[in-house]
Amino acid sequence: VQENVLQRVLQLPVVSSTCETLQRKYSSTKESHPLMASVCEVYERGVQGAGALAAWGMEPVVRRLEPQFAVANDLACRGLDHLEEKIPALQYPVDK
Repeated sequence: VQENVLQRVLQLPVVSSTCETLQRKYSSTKESHPLMASVCEVYERGVQGAGALAAWGMEPVVRRLEPQFAVANDLACRGLDHLEEKIPALQYPVDK
Protein backbone atom coordinates (compact mmCIF):
# COMPACT_ATOMS: atom_id res chain seq x y z
CA VAL A 1 0.00 0.00 0.00
CA GLN A 2 1.47 3.32 -1.06
CA GLU A 3 1.68 6.06 1.52
CA ASN A 4 -0.40 9.17 0.97
CA VAL A 5 1.47 12.36 1.76
CA LEU A 6 -1.71 14.22 2.74
CA GLN A 7 -2.66 11.53 5.26
CA ARG A 8 0.88 11.57 6.67
CA VAL A 9 0.83 15.36 7.09
CA LEU A 10 -2.56 15.23 8.81
CA GLN A 11 -1.23 12.59 11.22
CA LEU A 12 1.70 14.75 12.35
CA PRO A 13 1.01 15.72 15.97
CA VAL A 14 1.63 19.42 15.27
CA VAL A 15 -0.91 19.39 12.43
CA SER A 16 -3.52 17.16 14.06
CA SER A 17 -3.47 19.16 17.31
CA THR A 18 -3.85 22.40 15.35
CA CYS A 19 -6.81 20.96 13.43
CA GLU A 20 -8.43 19.74 16.66
CA THR A 21 -8.02 23.18 18.25
CA LEU A 22 -9.54 24.90 15.22
CA GLN A 23 -12.44 22.43 15.17
CA ARG A 24 -13.16 23.06 18.86
CA LYS A 25 -13.08 26.86 18.32
CA TYR A 26 -15.35 26.57 15.31
CA SER A 27 -17.83 24.38 17.19
CA SER A 28 -17.87 26.58 20.28
CA THR A 29 -18.42 29.69 18.12
CA LYS A 30 -21.35 28.01 16.37
CA GLU A 31 -22.85 26.95 19.73
CA SER A 32 -22.53 30.37 21.33
CA HIS A 33 -23.79 32.46 18.37
CA PRO A 34 -27.05 31.18 16.80
CA LEU A 35 -26.86 33.58 13.83
CA MET A 36 -23.29 32.51 13.13
CA ALA A 37 -24.38 28.86 13.36
CA SER A 38 -27.00 29.31 10.64
CA VAL A 39 -24.53 31.12 8.37
CA CYS A 40 -21.94 28.38 8.97
CA GLU A 41 -24.43 25.62 8.18
CA VAL A 42 -25.36 27.24 4.85
CA TYR A 43 -21.66 27.62 4.05
CA GLU A 44 -20.93 24.00 5.02
CA ARG A 45 -23.70 22.69 2.76
CA GLY A 46 -22.40 24.81 -0.12
CA VAL A 47 -18.85 23.57 0.35
CA GLN A 48 -20.01 19.94 0.48
CA GLY A 49 -22.03 20.36 -2.72
CA ALA A 50 -19.21 22.15 -4.52
CA GLY A 51 -16.72 19.53 -3.35
CA ALA A 52 -18.87 16.67 -4.62
CA LEU A 53 -19.37 18.41 -7.97
CA ALA A 54 -15.65 19.14 -8.32
CA ALA A 55 -14.72 15.54 -7.46
CA TRP A 56 -17.17 14.22 -10.04
CA GLY A 57 -15.90 16.61 -12.70
CA MET A 58 -12.23 15.93 -12.00
CA GLU A 59 -12.49 12.13 -11.98
CA PRO A 60 -11.50 11.62 -15.66
CA VAL A 61 -8.54 13.97 -15.29
CA VAL A 62 -7.40 12.32 -12.07
CA ARG A 63 -7.57 8.87 -13.67
CA ARG A 64 -5.51 10.05 -16.64
CA LEU A 65 -2.88 11.73 -14.44
CA GLU A 66 -2.71 8.95 -11.85
CA PRO A 67 0.86 7.88 -12.74
CA GLN A 68 2.09 11.48 -12.39
CA PHE A 69 0.26 11.85 -9.07
CA ALA A 70 1.92 8.67 -7.81
CA VAL A 71 5.37 10.04 -8.66
CA ALA A 72 4.58 13.40 -7.05
CA ASN A 73 3.22 11.66 -3.95
CA ASP A 74 6.38 9.53 -3.67
CA LEU A 75 8.60 12.60 -3.94
CA ALA A 76 6.48 14.46 -1.38
CA CYS A 77 6.69 11.51 1.04
CA ARG A 78 10.48 11.49 0.72
CA GLY A 79 10.54 15.23 1.37
CA LEU A 80 8.35 14.72 4.42
CA ASP A 81 10.73 12.02 5.69
CA HIS A 82 13.55 14.55 5.42
CA LEU A 83 11.54 17.26 7.22
CA GLU A 84 10.60 14.88 10.03
CA GLU A 85 14.30 14.08 10.54
CA LYS A 86 15.41 17.72 10.49
CA ILE A 87 12.52 19.25 12.48
CA PRO A 88 11.70 17.11 15.55
CA ALA A 89 9.10 19.68 16.68
CA LEU A 90 6.73 18.27 14.03
CA GLN A 91 6.28 15.25 16.30
CA TYR A 92 4.87 17.33 19.19
CA PRO A 93 1.43 18.89 19.64
CA VAL A 94 1.21 22.66 19.28
CA ASP A 95 1.01 23.25 23.04
CA LYS A 96 4.45 21.70 23.53
